[in-house]
Amino acid sequence: MSTDVVTDRAADRPADRGPGPAVPIDRSALTAVHRTVLDWYQANARDLPWRRPGTTAWAVLVSEVMLQQTPVSRVEPAWRAWMDRWPAPADLAAAPAAEVLRAWDRLGYPRRALRLQECARAVVDRHGGVVPDTEDALLALPGIGAYTAAAVAAFTYGRRAVVLDTNVRRVLGRALEGRALPAPALGRAERERAAGYVPEDRETSVRWNVGVMELGALVCTARSPRCERCPLQTRCAWVRAGRPADAHAATRRRQAWHGTDRQVRGRIMAALRDAPDGWTAESALLQAGADGADPAALPDPRQPARALASLVADGLAVRGDDGHPSRYRLP
Repeated sequence: MSTDVVTDRAADRPADRGPGPAVPIDRSALTAVHRTVLDWYQANARDLPWRRPGTTAWAVLVSEVMLQQTPVSRVEPAWRAWMDRWPAPADLAAAPAAEVLRAWDRLGYPRRALRLQECARAVVDRHGGVVPDTEDALLALPGIGAYTAAAVAAFTYGRRAVVLDTNVRRVLGRALEGRALPAPALGRAERERAAGYVPEDRETSVRWNVGVMELGALVCTARSPRCERCPLQTRCAWVRAGRPADAHAATRRRQAWHGTDRQVRGRIMAALRDAPDGWTAESALLQAGADGADPAALPDPRQPARALASLVADGLAVRGDDGHPSRYRLP
């Protein structure tokens, strides 16, 4: 999942029909694509707990935040444990931040955990503990981007929404527009085209959004698309064009991990979570950031200290008072 910009389009208001030029395929062909994707999804959808009937809006919101840049296989057990512990926004809002960060464990990007707690507190303070059902209200919550707002509006409240994560963008770009991969940044023109692809009927639009997303996750993958298994293979503009290469390959950024400050931050966070008495000596954290080695032996000896300082700046670690100036703990 991504944080791409999306727009809620409730079907019962004229303004909700959405902007955008005419869809670049004829309406009958688009209807056939809708039917094909919906039939495929009905037969192939994964049984994910946050998709089951009766799942609360809060549970869906938590899943969407956890799934950002994190695979389902890692999220599902963490989500189950999280919902058992904090089933409603009020429960998370009242929890100590250190417990929240320990429960987040190794999902990555731990600032998401603190932002999720801020979101829970805002839901309690502004909405009486009930997750709002409009995109504007969802967007006003801390840590909630446009993609998450549209996903919650669609998948929980049945809104007609333009839900654009990277999977959806990839499928639409290939099948309907002949592009290998979407542009690195989501622009207005792509947003408007995507709005034109969404079925007008609310119920159908919700199933279309999740169906296209699932097709991108399981079949139309970024690196090794399984075109022979794709229900849209005979209709796919990209396949029919000979599967041209990615037009943005030269400018697309690759996220590194090994040896980065982000990796070092993760090691230090793990040491903070595991601290038996809450506090950990700075020297131990620097060594943990250096993966057990002497930080002075690293190519960049200042990296562990820099990573630790950034955790403090992000509110993920707290430095000791005058009595313990060289000790740290979770907030």
